[in-house]
Amino acid sequence: MIGSFFMKGGEAIIKSLQDQGVDVVFGYPGGVLLPLYDVIYDSDLKHILVRHEQCAAHAADGYARASGKVGVCIGTSGPGATNLVTGIATAYMDSSPILAIAGQVSTGLIGNDAFQEVDTLGLTMPITKHNFQAMQADEIPGIIKSSFYIANSGRPGPVAIDLPKDVQQEEFDYDDEFKIDLPGYKPTQKGHPLQIKKASNLILNSKKPVILAGGGIILSNSSEELMTLSQLINAPVTTTLMGKGSFPEDHPLSLGMLGMHGRKVANMVVDECDCLIVIGCRFSDRTTGDVDKFAQKAKIVHIDVDPAEIGKNIPVDVPIVGDAKIVMSSLIKNIGKQKKEDEKATTGKWSEYVSDFKINCMPRISFEDVPLKPQQVIKEIRDSIDYESIVTTDVGQNQMWMAHYFTSKIPRTFLSSGGLGTMGFGFPAAIGAKVALPESDVVAVCGDGGFLMVCQDLATVKEYDIPVVVCVLDNRYLGMVAQWQKLFYDERMSHTHLGEVPDFVKLAESFGVQGERVERPGEMEETLKKALKSGEPTLIDVIIDPDEILPMVPPGCGLTEIVGEYKIEREVPGEIPYQAPAKESGD
Repeated sequence: MIGSFFMKGGEAIIKSLQDQGVDVVFGYPGGVLLPLYDVIYDSDLKHILVRHEQCAAHAADGYARASGKVGVCIGTSGPGATNLVTGIATAYMDSSPILAIAGQVSTGLIGNDAFQEVDTLGLTMPITKHNFQAMQADEIPGIIKSSFYIANSGRPGPVAIDLPKDVQQEEFDYDDEFKIDLPGYKPTQKGHPLQIKKASNLILNSKKPVILAGGGIILSNSSEELMTLSQLINAPVTTTLMGKGSFPEDHPLSLGMLGMHGRKVANMVVDECDCLIVIGCRFSDRTTGDVDKFAQKAKIVHIDVDPAEIGKNIPVDVPIVGDAKIVMSSLIKNIGKQKKEDEKATTGKWSEYVSDFKINCMPRISFEDVPLKPQQVIKEIRDSIDYESIVTTDVGQNQMWMAHYFTSKIPRTFLSSGGLGTMGFGFPAAIGAKVALPESDVVAVCGDGGFLMVCQDLATVKEYDIPVVVCVLDNRYLGMVAQWQKLFYDERMSHTHLGEVPDFVKLAESFGVQGERVERPGEMEETLKKALKSGEPTLIDVIIDPDEILPMVPPGCGLTEIVGEYKIEREVPGEIPYQAPAKESGD
């Protein structure tokens, strides 16, 4: 329908969402949202009732990360809005595009400390890309349309809308022809040509280049350009946690994840490189370690769509502001042209050295131990699903074991909370991913501590027949905190043991969800395949060794100062000449 006609604010919200292509929302109603939910009752918009508002936000986030679309969540005023905050902050730190709609008391009561009133604008301002408060119904179409544009353009992120009750009930003359106007918001897409040229020259003159790929590669859908650039300059690729899946981890040029819990080969090679090309990465402390010791021998090219991130944590030699896909395309064109004109380009041993070193650093993943080693569990998970399947993780040891040992090849198939490190993310994010892509297998790998924070939403997957499989790595500890206590606090285990309850299998069955237990090598693969084949939501309780830890870089140390891993003796190469890539590649 095109033109002008009367409708209520609540109706305008649903119509505006549907005009943006929204077909599902995750929410939890409350008193001030009754006018909106009354409209939802008669609409064809699918609403999934979660059992906690935090799960609504994480589900919307998982939906967004898996699909690339904006995920939508709804919560009521007061405690409903504050329960959304953790999920909003998670999306903000990881640049995930969600729209969070929070109910609010009527406009005449705002500021009077009315029942279930909270300053949602003030709460969400530091953790959103932008937020709005609709004070009149006729503002709604513009607010919704603007929210979607802001959330999914430039550097993506969450947008919050504060929605008073009376605005939902107010009638107004709805105009389909509304056009958004956002003065001052014009994200830079194309990199500056002079900076592109400087970066090209620097890269071409390097002998030991490395690419660090962040989540911006995935958000800009530029994995193909990343592969082309890597092969063009013959540079190994390491990723951040958010960048995992942007480059196939079984590729000869892949180094795996960098950082505190990263691969040893990645940390060592970045320490030795002479040119580090950083794309869509914000240089978090978990990636860099001690900034004064980070890539000291390297000239750094930093490409990011958000100018605020360039130079914020690490000084760079060539900054380029722009969309990763567009900037890399320009770099590839520029470098390719110069390489054709430069007949003096030499080949060398950098990639051979990295390849040999990588073999020496391959982690052991097969074990026959009981209790199960997490490495063996992850190996069996990888063997049970195809590369198009989606895995989500919770936070802590389970997350880092998955980041370290689970091989990813395709963008948007490894979903994890990075910047905020939110326990409880994995399970509801899997719900959102499965709703977004119902034909894909979705597996959540959670720690027992994180899963207990959101286990009530087993009711959601049962009620709506959302067949995700939740693998709970059960060691009865808050694993990462306990690991730090073991390594850095003289094993003074202060309040990190979870006790012996609950029985996770019985917990799942109490919700009507299938429950299985895995305790021995070989059982995980068999059980997971069976669960996925069943098409039913399933919880798998995986009993793992509580004493197993992952090698890591202690806080405040450089990336090469790894503890808990065997030492590799090797000769550090001297002047390694630049190696030109093969002229053609079928990869």
